[in-house]
Amino acid sequence: MLADLAMRAGRRVVAFDLFGDLDLRQSADRVVTRGRLTALVDAAVAEAPGAVVYGASFENHPALVERLGERHALLGNSPNTLRAVRDPGQVAAALGDLYPRTTVALPSSGRWLRKPLRGGGGIGVREWRGGALPAGTVLQKRIDGVACSAAAVGDGSDAIVLGLTEQLVGQRAFGVRGHRWCGNLVPPRVPVPLEEAQAICSRVATALGLRGLFGVDFVWDGERAWTVEVNPRPTASLEAIEAAYGVAVFDAHLRACAGELPRRAPRSVRAAGKAVLFATENVTIGDSVRWLERGVRDVPSPGEHIAAGRPICTVVTRAATPQDALAGLEQQAAGLRAELAARVEVAAGG
Repeated sequence: MLADLAMRAGRRVVAFDLFGDLDLRQSADRVVTRGRLTALVDAAVAEAPGAVVYGASFENHPALVERLGERHALLGNSPNTLRAVRDPGQVAAALGDLYPRTTVALPSSGRWLRKPLRGGGGIGVREWRGGALPAGTVLQKRIDGVACSAAAVGDGSDAIVLGLTEQLVGQRAFGVRGHRWCGNLVPPRVPVPLEEAQAICSRVATALGLRGLFGVDFVWDGERAWTVEVNPRPTASLEAIEAAYGVAVFDAHLRACAGELPRRAPRSVRAAGKAVLFATENVTIGDSVRWLERGVRDVPSPGEHIAAGRPICTVVTRAATPQDALAGLEQQAAGLRAELAARVEVAAGG
């Protein structure tokens, strides 16, 4: 996604990626694949000095980002900012009563979620039912409501919201349960005041020095937005944000890193959505080249083996309403899953 956004903004891209999917290989100028984040960084620092934008997972590895910054110009948040964002105490100080109580002290009552300090996408988040906390986890008071997110850009002292999304969480149609993220709808199906999201993003950007694209995950309870996580890098919702709001998000990122914020938040002109399809059993990919013609993203190579619980690909859509967008995503997911099931049956039949 990041490579596509950059190329649509007229940039040449060398992509360092764990997977090297078909669509990335067809579009980027060059793709370097490695099996681990540390190996990706090793490959990146071997390149001639340039500019680098990092994506998901790197917010949990400030030491790796520091290595990148020693060789290249970082277009994004510094390692110190990443450490601050992953400190619940600093986030709580920035947001005050807009941040649910987050603690390592074991409470005597109430409903709580156990969350990893270094996480993302809802991985490792679960209901806390008592007992000791594993190292590297915290408890956060559970808030009932609609899971949403704001995509914003910061200049280190303030921020502008680029768009709001409803998060798809625990959707069985896409192969996940519980608190696992699997996609976004733009705009949310429930009315969420943009002003509240703007106030939150401005507060965290000012307090933590956020620069460039970032996201804030929040729960809308019908009256107020409760921030549950800050993601200090480009978020997965951006291709849906760009489609629905008509904003050039990568250009906004570059400008914000240089200290220039958009004058105002855009307004959505259509609905859009994206969803990640996860494997519910071990699968072997067949002729995935034809998926490219249907607009499927993050397309694995033919013959690739994908274990249960791992992502297979991403589907995207535009529609008249977010409800229609969700229906379209579910239809695409069902079609792809039927293709994979048919391949399994043929293989089993000999």
